[in-house]
Amino acid sequence: MSLVAFAPQAESLTQRAQRVAAIAARSADDVDRAGRFPREAVEAMKAERLLGIQVPASHGGESATLVEIAEVCTILGQACAASAMVFAMHQIKASSLVEHGEESAWHGAFMRDVAERQLLLASATTEGGIGGNLRSSICAIDIDGDTCRLEKDATVISYATEADAILITSRAHANAAPSDQVMTVFLKHQYTLEKTTDWDTIGMRGTCSEGFRFRGVAPAEQIFQKPFAEIAAQSMLATSHLLWSGVWYGIAADAVARAQSFVRAAARKSAGTVPPGAAHLAEAVNLLQLVRANLLAGLKTYADARTNPDRLSSMAFAIAMNNVKIASSETILDIINRALMVCGIMGYKNGTPFSLGRHLRDAHSARLMISNDRILGNTATMLLVQKPEISLLG
Repeated sequence: MSLVAFAPQAESLTQRAQRVAAIAARSADDVDRAGRFPREAVEAMKAERLLGIQVPASHGGESATLVEIAEVCTILGQACAASAMVFAMHQIKASSLVEHGEESAWHGAFMRDVAERQLLLASATTEGGIGGNLRSSICAIDIDGDTCRLEKDATVISYATEADAILITSRAHANAAPSDQVMTVFLKHQYTLEKTTDWDTIGMRGTCSEGFRFRGVAPAEQIFQKPFAEIAAQSMLATSHLLWSGVWYGIAADAVARAQSFVRAAARKSAGTVPPGAAHLAEAVNLLQLVRANLLAGLKTYADARTNPDRLSSMAFAIAMNNVKIASSETILDIINRALMVCGIMGYKNGTPFSLGRHLRDAHSARLMISNDRILGNTATMLLVQKPEISLLG
């Protein structure tokens, strides 16, 4: 099920994503059972040169739009949620580089390297002691002449040992406030990782989001010139919520496809009589359409605001992106539960063409990345001064 129709010149991107999805689907159950990194799928992404598609064409990439990237997330999400989430998280970091790296010669060169060598980017924004608040840091970057050093208790770094570089947040200096943050690129040979926690979860097991003690030394020019507050507001907030939602939509779409196959098979066996669970399928399709419409509206909102830094940093924009995440993450669980009611015991069992256990377990992560309670609290605070959008015309 497609999120959006590609323009003719982008059809090859769809085909490349579908080839990766076919590879990801073959190993999805094993990735889930073993809790292992989806190496086959990521190697296929590199072979199809998907990791650099967001990089501007002037830097060796393909200047892919966020709509196109979200569609790739959706295609991969229908095959293997962990593979899709790795791709989405990589592209979220790439968006920070693309949107805020042009001001620096080093970051511009690094963009070209990402596209040419298909480098995999990871994120280290969480930290022990801050309760999941990415806009607060305890650790501080230490700048000594042309060199910077950082040590961070990163409670989660997804696929850290597989990444070619980590984009990591910290306080701007030792005396900076917790919210006065910068983000720095550390290349694989510039840091060490000491594992502190395991990743043994009910879903999204293949993201391998373990905790590490990060220690890095690098040239100071690898620190982004823009404060992280601007990076978060103007690119990371939107791309996180939109690309994650693309993955979640893909998971739900595949669940609906399995439910539809079940209903069709049952109808053939009963001389065309509509099976009892078909009404649940109709309800699931209705909800899936709502998720799709919500995501497409969010993507348009971002596209309209992308060239306006003031709009990107506004409360109205933040509320809109928060609402996309909340609606997507809550609704997909209802969709998959309805699909499970359609498929019954064949959906409940593992190893059938209609199995939905992995879909349901992966989908439960959606409300926790970032916690919906935290997001709703932030939105409620903004609504003390910001009126909600009520016009159909904007």
